[in-house]
Amino acid sequence: MQLYFDYGATTPCRAEALAAMAAAYEQQWGNPSSTHEWGQRAAIALEQARMQVAALIHAQADEIIFTSGGTEADNLALWGVCQRYRQPQHFIISAVEHSAVAKPAAALEAQGWQVTRLPVNHWGQVEPAQLRQALQPNTVLVSIIYGQSEVGTLQPITELAAICQEVGVLFHTDAVQVAGRVPLDVRRLGVDLLSLSSHKIYGPQGAGALYVRSGVALEPLLRGGGQELGLRSGTQAVPTLVGFGVAAEWAATELATEPMRLAQLRDRLWQQLQDHPQVEQTGHPWQRLPHHLSLIVRDRHGQPLNGKTVVRQLNLAGIGISAGSACQSGQTQPSPTLLAMGYDPETAKAGIRITLGRETTAADVDWLAMVLRQYLAEAIAPPLVVSIP
Repeated sequence: MQLYFDYGATTPCRAEALAAMAAAYEQQWGNPSSTHEWGQRAAIALEQARMQVAALIHAQADEIIFTSGGTEADNLALWGVCQRYRQPQHFIISAVEHSAVAKPAAALEAQGWQVTRLPVNHWGQVEPAQLRQALQPNTVLVSIIYGQSEVGTLQPITELAAICQEVGVLFHTDAVQVAGRVPLDVRRLGVDLLSLSSHKIYGPQGAGALYVRSGVALEPLLRGGGQELGLRSGTQAVPTLVGFGVAAEWAATELATEPMRLAQLRDRLWQQLQDHPQVEQTGHPWQRLPHHLSLIVRDRHGQPLNGKTVVRQLNLAGIGISAGSACQSGQTQPSPTLLAMGYDPETAKAGIRITLGRETTAADVDWLAMVLRQYLAEAIAPPLVVSIP
């Protein structure tokens, strides 16, 4: 038996999207910038996909800029705003951003930009009052992730965006994990920029989008032929974007039922684990992504287990989950997110993430709970080695 519980990392491309892509490769393979029939067939397919993606977040079609994925969308948001200024200014992110925001922020900081990283509480949430206090006269952008990918916490985006609106500061959110799992309406949220990714909503990998509110000006990352309203030059990957559009349309349709089903399965899984002394839930207990359960795991003596070790062991049992901590140069590092939430460095290596999806059943989560409990009953963390200089 093989069971996949890593839908937060990527989702399988749904059959409807695959079929649409195959048809596009056969019939809409022209360059959408060409004015002849072949090009116009591709252009029509491209704009249909744009309307489908826009509908998922209740945006206008001309506010959708297609990218290669969520990372490029995040980079376009940050660099696109900041590069409009001749002199470095100030912007704000949270301490629990995805690396697609955290790393470009660090790069801009190295160029002289002032970056404030807002702290979070033990649940991983930004306090709106702290955002208000962090705003400065030269603040030009705030970027706060909507659904934290590692611990699943949802941020109070509407309230945060409203604070920025009051003072005329642009607000961006990375909604990659949220799309298709929580209803998104960019007008109600009050955001100026919002990032999406196709492969998180059962579309193909290699496609994403940045919502850019009408009237917001950005500098492009890529310059060339002027595609995507001049913000993302390069011939569009029409079949891939067609698949993205179909996946977005289905995601919008399934919002009425699928998030509730996933939340019920997530809660069923947690009910089977919550009394286990070696398991601790991380992130907000209810203001969280419906498909997402994140845990700190310990051995039978109460010592933190390395999350990546748990991932490897469950993989041997045919179960795919992910670890919350990152691996750099062969050395397991504490999770920056868990550190920001107040966990000590050793515990911050013990995070695992379980994310559910369209194929997940009640029997699947019951099996996972049994296997994880059985593994933890026998697990012993290796002794901590301290090197003495």
